[in-house]
Parts: sequence; C-alpha cells; structure tokens
Amino acid sequence: MKQTVAAVHTLQESLPGPRAVLNDGEPIRLESGAMLGPVTIAYQTWGELNADKSNVVLICHALTGDQYVIGSHPVTGKSGWWELMVGPGKPIDTDRYFVICPNCLGGCMGTTGPAAVDPETGELYGLSFPVITIRDMVEVQRMLLDELGIGRIMCVIGGSMGAMQVLAWAAFHGDRIDSAVSIAGAARHSAQNIAFHEVGRQAIMADPDWCGGFYYKQGKRPEAGLSVARMAAHITYLSEPALWSKFGRSLQDRASKSYGFDADFQVESYLRYQGASFVDRFDANAYLYITRAMDYFDLEVEFDRDLARAYHETDVRFLLVSFTSDWLFPTSESKEVVRALNRAAANVSFVEIESERGHDAFLLDEPELFEIVDGFLGSVARHRPRDGEQ
Repeated sequence: MKQTVAAVHTLQESLPGPRAVLNDGEPIRLESGAMLGPVTIAYQTWGELNADKSNVVLICHALTGDQYVIGSHPVTGKSGWWELMVGPGKPIDTDRYFVICPNCLGGCMGTTGPAAVDPETGELYGLSFPVITIRDMVEVQRMLLDELGIGRIMCVIGGSMGAMQVLAWAAFHGDRIDSAVSIAGAARHSAQNIAFHEVGRQAIMADPDWCGGFYYKQGKRPEAGLSVARMAAHITYLSEPALWSKFGRSLQDRASKSYGFDADFQVESYLRYQGASFVDRFDANAYLYITRAMDYFDLEVEFDRDLARAYHETDVRFLLVSFTSDWLFPTSESKEVVRALNRAAANVSFVEIESERGHDAFLLDEPELFEIVDGFLGSVARHRPRDGEQ
C-alpha cells in the first residue's frame, strides 16, 4: 500500500475526537533538553465533569494502545481496547466519572510524533523527531489538563506502559492526584524487556522499506519489519499455559505437516495475523520512539537510587495489581514498588491475581480485577477531600 506524506498527514488530521495545541503553540522542553513544538495532543473523553471537577479519571494507555478506549476504532473498526473496564456501570463507570484518555506523546493517532509535520520543514518528522521519555508523556498530559481547566485528578490508572505513566504521575505530580492504580507495571524497565524491544526495533530498521526512518517520502512502509516486531512483542504478552491452552501443537487448516515454512501450526498463523493487522494501525517510527521511552524509564535512578524518595510524604492512595503468570512485568517488580511505598509510609494496597493469561490479563475478562478496581475507585470517590480541604 503506497503511503505518501500527504496520505499520512490526511489520516492524522481526519481521526475523530478533540485535540489541543499545548503551551500556546510554543515549543516544549523535553527531558533530553531538546525543544519540541508546537505539540498537539489528541484525546477522548466520556461521562460528565461534575460541578467541583472532583470526578476525573485519567487513563494512560499501553505501548500499542491509543485514546480509543471504548467504542469503534476509527482505523480498524474493532472495539476499544478496554471495553470490559470502561463504560456505564463498569468499574470505570462513565455514569459516575469523567474519563479522559490522551494519545501519548510520540504516538500515531493524532498526537505529535514522528508521523506528524515538522513546522520548520513542512515535512513529516521521521527520525528527526527527538527522543522522548515516559516523563515527557506525563508532562504533556499535565499540560492538557491545564488546558482543560482540570486542577486535580481523582484517579490516574493504566496497565503496562500506562502503569509506568501512573507511577511517574504520582512521583512528579502527586500533589495533583488523589489516587493511582498501577496494573501489570514496574518502576523501571528490565534488561530482558529492553532486549525484546531491541529485537523489534532491529527488525523494523532492517526492513529495506524503512529507508533510514524517512519512508514517508518514498511512499513506503516497513510492513515486514513492523509485523515481526509485533509478533515478537506479542509472545511476551502471553504465558506458556495460555499459548498451550489456546493452540497447543494443533496444525492450521491441514491434516499433516507441510515439510516447508508455511504456517503449519495454529500458533504461527495467529502470530502472523497479529503482525499483519498491527501494521494497518501503527506507525513503525512511533514504535521505535515509544519502546525507547519505556527502555529509559527508571524511577529509582531519578531519585538517587532510592525509590521511596519518589513518594516521600505523598498523600496519594495507591493500588498495585499484578498477575501470577505475567513474566513481562512479574509480581516481583510490583512488590518492589510496594516496598518502596511502605518505606515512604504511603497508603498502598497490593493484589496479585491468579491468572494463566500472562501480561495481557489486564485487557481481558478478569472479574477479580474488575471488582478490585470498582471497589477502590468507589472508596476514593467517597473519601476524596473537596477543594479547600486537606
């Protein structure tokens, strides 16, 4: 599929939903020291903001997520990625809460990223886009809330990369949030996770259609490389029991082995499908930048190798959730955060949920997760101090 600069720009501009130009259109200083701007952030909202603006829930999406949490996705036509969690009568109840989810900085669904136009050149940024961090993503979200006139957040919640943003929100802007829900996350990216990301990035950059990051100008897309990157990453989102239960060693549409390199096994066909469908909705350069932001994330280093200092004297209420079969962000990493919060005398609850579904369990039908989040948000809403109270 030919992808011209004009086509990429048209897709970005045509995506439904509100967007805001931040900082009065002036450049924003990133954590690296680079200046970026103007910065546009695309977002979606659901529910009604109450009179004292005390019912705001901010959702931070994961690596391959976006702002289309519920409803039909404008590119794929599929349902939103957290339909089970968000909506009327659901744990994040849009009849009770004003829910907002921005597309992260560096994304490809309307927020400024490598597929956006560089105002200095009139061309798409490509690899001239500066490297970003999780903290940069959070700062841009903070600026969006300022733009919307929202001073405090009842709860910031997210899973995986979204959980990283949650922990960064609590560390750097704890005075603006009442509660934080980190699901299947960690305070730093592990060496193993960095390694998997590097495999994905190398697959993209080895694709001849990547064109040194400026494939937009050539009307190309590194589809093969991005597809392989997605396949490799998707394996990490699942567990061995989940893969065995779903596929085992079953053959795909055949009675015997082909003795070739087609997709003999169902699991191979599944991964190929995941890779092929991903390239239709995600930009390869955005994948490079967002995975690098996750790799750089290390809150302990930010606070002189003492994570407890990040939450010293915090008033934020925390809920951390992990899953027994999640080997991408294992329970041990959530417990490290819990221990740091305990050292900081923070108000923290922790639950490990028994599940064979791996890291992706936070996106799936896990009734215990829904009950925990529902109960926690209800408690926070009931005990939230009103404006002017301490």
